[in-house]
Formats: sequence, structure tokens, C-alpha cells
Amino acid sequence: MTRVVVVGASAAGLAAVDALRREGYDGTLTLVGAEPHPPYDRPPLSKQLLAGAWEPDRLVLRTPAELSALGLDLRLGTAATGLDPAARVVALSDGDRLPYDALVIATGVRPRRLPGEGPQHVLRTLEDALALRERLRPGRHLAVVGAGFLGAEAAAVARGLGVEVTLLEPEPVPLARTVGAPVGAMLAALHREHGVTLRTGVAVRAVCRGGVRLADGAFVAADEVLTAIGSVPNTDWLAGSGLPVGDGLECDMYGAAAPGVYGAGDVARVRHPVSGAASRVEHRTHAAESGLAVARNLLRPDAPRPFAPVPYVWSDQYDVRLQAYGYLRGHEHLDVVEGALATRRFLVAYRSGGRLTGVLAAGLPPRVVRRWRQAVAGRVPWREAVPAAGAVP
Repeated sequence: MTRVVVVGASAAGLAAVDALRREGYDGTLTLVGAEPHPPYDRPPLSKQLLAGAWEPDRLVLRTPAELSALGLDLRLGTAATGLDPAARVVALSDGDRLPYDALVIATGVRPRRLPGEGPQHVLRTLEDALALRERLRPGRHLAVVGAGFLGAEAAAVARGLGVEVTLLEPEPVPLARTVGAPVGAMLAALHREHGVTLRTGVAVRAVCRGGVRLADGAFVAADEVLTAIGSVPNTDWLAGSGLPVGDGLECDMYGAAAPGVYGAGDVARVRHPVSGAASRVEHRTHAAESGLAVARNLLRPDAPRPFAPVPYVWSDQYDVRLQAYGYLRGHEHLDVVEGALATRRFLVAYRSGGRLTGVLAAGLPPRVVRRWRQAVAGRVPWREAVPAAGAVP
């Protein structure tokens, strides 16, 4: 093997090229990135960067010297436009064609957008965050469509900057499908206490000039609109390649999508070796871990190791930091096992199929949450992990 191509120059792609070099691969290593910037960190886009606490240079994941030391054929500002797995060639937007012996696909996701002719912000790239930050001024009005983690974080930052915020959410309780209704209700109360106008059970039909039009015909006026309604995997360039593509690039438990082709990060839908369930995870730590895992398997195709992640995500909303391990969405039951929701210092455990599948904490030291990680990773039986499980307070 003398030619490896990694398509996607964010956290997963960078982790893959780092790992390949650390594991001793000394052949040609090409890193292709659609954005013109060197790899940078995305979580601060909706937090420190949007708030103005950080400038873009704080987000860089590797210095120029560190990137140079990797000996990369670095193709920034160039998108992949096609793939021929039989010929093992990647086509690029500049007309070049890259032959490969092994390929890592880490092209991430792009934000969903609402219909309508009005301007709408999204938060995925450095340019997205800077464009929104420029418009957030005291006394202006921001409408945020979608009260998931991204929308909620942006709403909290905007309120901290003196911006009037209306947060629009189609579900009755924000984030209830992920964290559960009791935790979602606590977060809703948190936003309302900070002056956010939170409207639940409302759907947005379109973004218009000067605001948004709701499904019932009502109009919500706003100076700016942020759309935070989820994302779409960047797999369009794989059309006609024959690779298995559904909700992302379909991969086995080793991260492989086809002979010599691996998926990593937000774009990859990987089958879990323990639960057997296939899922696509959009978390920063998961991206780096998956990039590392597929790099190792790429170099050892005869002895691959299953990728069995314990996803970790954090979210800062006002003075509350949420931390979660495992799989919360689709849970059957939850229990508050430490603290209380009312104090906003708590740990919630989540059950699916009779086993502990995730935990969520707020206002607790990281070491408290990490103690539960091993139990989540081992899918410990619920009654063993939470022996005093009872009703949700």
C-alpha cells in the first residue's frame, strides 16, 4: 500500500491521517478538504466563537508546522465530486483525479435549510458563525428554528449578547426525544428564565423577508433567522459509485464500506458490534475516535478491530454544562440517580432493553460522569447499574 486518500479535512479526517503516520504508514497521504481552511474545531462555533470570546485562530487543530510534519499532499478548497471504486480513483472539483490503494471518507454533514426566499443563517462552518456573530447586536431580534443542542446553544449565546430571541420548536418539549421530557422541561424553563420566548408545538413553513411564516399562517418577525433543524450527510458525490448509501455511508462494525474504503465521522453509519444497531453519530469526540479506528483497520485489513464507541457530547447553555455518555435517543426509561433536576445539578441514567445505555449530567464534575462511562460501555443490566431505580422525580 503506497497511496492513501482521506476525503474530509475536519476532525475525523485529521485523526485518520494522524493515526496513519503514528502507525508507521510512510506512503503518499492525501487529505482533501472542501473548505479553504486547515482543520479546525467545530463545537466552539456555536459557543465561544459566536459569543466573541474566541477568534478563529483559537479553533485551529494543528499548527502549520504540525501539518507540515505529517508530510501530507494537502488539497484544501477542493471538493470530491465522484468516486470509481473499481478503478480506485477519486475525482476532484479542480479536475484532478486521485488514485488510491485505500480511501477514508470523512465528508461530514451539511445543515438542513428551510424553504423560502428570506435570508437564513446556519451554523456549520467558520464563515457561518462569523456571519451570524456580525449580526448579533443588543436590541436586535433573532428567531431560532429548532431547539436541539445547536439551536439552544446559539439562543443562549444570543441572549448573553443582549439579543431578543424567539426559539421555535415543533415538539411539545425541547429535546424530549433525546434527553427525555423531564430534562427537556428543565431546559425549557432555563431558557425562559433567561428571557427567551420559547414557542413549542409550532412548525415553520418558510423563511420570509423579516421573519418566518408558521404552518398555521402566523408570522414571527425577526431581524435574523437561524435554522437549526438537523443535517444531511455529505454523500451526494458518491452517487453512481455503488457504495451503500442511506442515512450516510453504510459501514460494518470495522468502519468498512467496501474493499479498501472506510467511513469515519458524521457521514458514517456504523454497525455497533455489541448491540448490532447501525447508527450515525454527530459528536466531536466520536469523529476523532472513528478516524483513529478506521486508520488502524485500514493498515491491518486481515486483523481489524470492531469499533465500539461510547459517544460523548457536551452542551453549554448559560451557566449549565450538560455532559452525556452513550445512547440517549430512543430510551425506554430514565431515572435521576444523583442530585435533582430542580437544582440543575443531577445525573440521569437511561435504560433500553433492560440495560444501561446512557447517562446525562449537569452541574457535576467530569470525574462524576466518567465513573458511569464503563457501565455504559459494558451495557450493564439496569438493575445492577441502578439498583434503587424508581419513579422519575
